[in-house]
Amino acid sequence: MVALIHGGCWTVQFGGITQMRDMATALARQGIAVWNIEYRCHDQPGGGYPGMYQDVAQALDLLRTLATPHHLDLARVVLVGHSAGGHLAQWAAARARLPRSSPLFVSDPLPVPAVISLGGLADLRNEAALIACSCERDTAQLAGHPSAARPDVFLDTSPAELLPCGVRTVLIHGEFDTISPLRAGEDYARRAQAAGDAAEVIILPGGSHYDEVSAGSPCWPIVRGQIRAALGMDP
Repeated sequence: MVALIHGGCWTVQFGGITQMRDMATALARQGIAVWNIEYRCHDQPGGGYPGMYQDVAQALDLLRTLATPHHLDLARVVLVGHSAGGHLAQWAAARARLPRSSPLFVSDPLPVPAVISLGGLADLRNEAALIACSCERDTAQLAGHPSAARPDVFLDTSPAELLPCGVRTVLIHGEFDTISPLRAGEDYARRAQAAGDAAEVIILPGGSHYDEVSAGSPCWPIVRGQIRAALGMDP
């Protein structure tokens, strides 16, 4: 099955869960179970840190309850996130590495063997300038404020700080994506590979940031093929 996490610069103003309905419908028509996840953004009550992360985590772990009645194979779960959702998808896949001191720690998170990040903005520390330019978001909105108990806010919010996580990551970027350029995916892949994780970067020729999630885009066969391959299906 596929769990989808929408983007939108971590803010409520860009449509939330509806962003992924086109992709969800296209995958469901292929017989793939889809779980389209919503979460409280930084500008909603209870959103930001830690609520935004807890929403994503609880939605994933709820699949254990839903598996039997809906005949879900939880050994084959692929997380797919776009833009800000790429950050949350990569974070969710790495939750087993969270420090026990974090409010986000759970003892037995649902394991995920693969994550596909579509134009993801996942390295909160090293890509702070890109995130500020592309989304007009600062660290405090996404990761909370430093405190004596939590001096480094990235250690439980940025996937790059949770490497190695033992999860295969596919980073897909449109050739002309200016919000999350190819360079961002390449930098993350190098860091993941250096830590011992499997990571690869795939370019969508002629693609933009929004072609990455459009089932009507010429880029869709590439994205669909990667999702199917991660599920062990013929592309």
